[in-house]
Amino acid sequence: MLNAAAAERNKEPILKVLRGSVNTERPLQALEISSGTGQHVSHFAQALRNITWQPSEYDHQSLASIEAYRAHYRLNNVKPAIHLDASLGHEHWGEVQPESLDLVVNINMIHISPMACTEGLFKGAGVVLKPQGLLLTYGPYAVNGQISPQSNLDFDYSLRQRNPEWGLRDISLLNSLAQRNGLFLEKIVDMPANNKCLLFRKESLV
Repeated sequence: MLNAAAAERNKEPILKVLRGSVNTERPLQALEISSGTGQHVSHFAQALRNITWQPSEYDHQSLASIEAYRAHYRLNNVKPAIHLDASLGHEHWGEVQPESLDLVVNINMIHISPMACTEGLFKGAGVVLKPQGLLLTYGPYAVNGQISPQSNLDFDYSLRQRNPEWGLRDISLLNSLAQRNGLFLEKIVDMPANNKCLLFRKESLV
């Protein structure tokens, strides 16, 4: 099982946001896109037993780690991890059907992937979420063209040095992407270590 120090630190603060944002009583269906090591989904699944979780990853080493966590904790509300490329259309997201999900979670992917992955995330979430469903994203973001504090500015620079297609995305850009795909930015939650949770809600047709 892989272990990421950042995931260990932020899994409980993110869980707190989830608890306050979703129904914790009735059965729900969730997809985590870019599940990483599997630390998040195993932590969330133990705490929110009413949610059936579908983890996914692009990286094959991470897929094996997710399965190891699932087996270790014997989580019957976590499905086997699937390979998912967020830059591809939702029809390539395993067997996930349109308007079948209550929740899509995406942690620390947007800034360390090409823009096509972010565009695919919002486009796909707009299709697979039920009306009033929730997309939660977590990570560092730019706000109105500004990145702060200096540590986030340095981080953005280091990311772009590693890959010019990476870097902190502006919340206004993500909001416009959301709106184009039937979602609206409902809430911004400040998180530890200069990160934020962005909560996007799928608009109801009524």
